[in-house]
Amino acid sequence: MVVEETITRTSEAATHPRVPGRRTASPGASPLEHAVRYTQERAWDVFPGTWLETVHGVPRCSCGDAACPAPGAHPARARWADETTGSATTARRLWTTEPRAAVLLPTGRAFDALEVSEAVGCLALARLERMEQPLGPVTSTPDGRMLFFVLPGATAVLPHALRRLGWSPGALDLLARGEGDWVAAPPTRVGARGPVQWAREPNAANRWLPDAGEVLPTLAYACGREGAAAGAR
Repeated sequence: MVVEETITRTSEAATHPRVPGRRTASPGASPLEHAVRYTQERAWDVFPGTWLETVHGVPRCSCGDAACPAPGAHPARARWADETTGSATTARRLWTTEPRAAVLLPTGRAFDALEVSEAVGCLALARLERMEQPLGPVTSTPDGRMLFFVLPGATAVLPHALRRLGWSPGALDLLARGEGDWVAAPPTRVGARGPVQWAREPNAANRWLPDAGEVLPTLAYACGREGAAAGAR
């Protein structure tokens, strides 16, 4: 199935038609339930982040910063790495303390993430599926970004790999998140902008993640194409 053949979407996801296959988290499932699922089904480490509090009808971040760039969707403490856990029991305890906390996943452990714009991600997904390339889970953020989950080590090889493909690392809007970084996972909401969603959900078919080198040429091509189109406007 290619990316144009979409799976069932929620009405909220349908407001973003550029991301075929995008889904919100399971209806009615709490952040706690998702955090536990990630530890049990994927053996991913998780940790709780900030959360949203409604102030005069407006969602505000629990960090207290009225100008927070990612309200309700970032680490609550500087030493967040100390709170990461792969234990479902510990996850239950952490989210019982604050049930609204964002579900955050540390990168550089079970996976790294290659981040591109939404337009690039959609083009890359279509090409990768047509070529029957292996794909891991892919998230889509309400800020118009997409993150492709790959095996750990992507951050170390990305600059050299891009140069080998003929690109200067700084010329493309293509980032790698690895050791010491994190990503927000569904059902985390980013203020009033909406939730992080799955463009490709974790499932049995993508349990084994691709190496960054398997998807990087296509992502770099899509980045270059998008950059050229933007320059021509």
